[in-house]
Amino acid sequence: MYKQAAQAYQKTSQVAVSPRELEANLLMKAAARLQLVKDEWQQTSLAQRDDALTYNRKLWTILVTSATNGENPLPQEIKNNIASLGVFVFKQTMEAMTDEEGNKLNSLISINRAIAEGLRARAE
Repeated sequence: MYKQAAQAYQKTSQVAVSPRELEANLLMKAAARLQLVKDEWQQTSLAQRDDALTYNRKLWTILVTSATNGENPLPQEIKNNIASLGVFVFKQTMEAMTDEEGNKLNSLISINRAIAEGLRARAE
């Protein structure tokens, strides 16, 4: 019975999350995955590194596509900034794939965390 109640609460809490909070949560999840790979760089496999980078790239693809959509009500300047940031993220992702020490992950982690914090602050 407890398990069913917990599952029902979890489903309800997921529905009640605003799109902005959802975006912030996903960015923090991506940042956490990248941070784990960076922290355990020597122990992670190429597949694990690729998995974290692919997740982040897919997330940013969705964010950039959504934000720059002509029907999105964001001001054009913000759309342009998000598009530019997305290009930077994609470039850093490609460089991180060939990085010998994992240092290229720092900027990706920082960007995800900063954007997530901004989304959360703006939602309040």
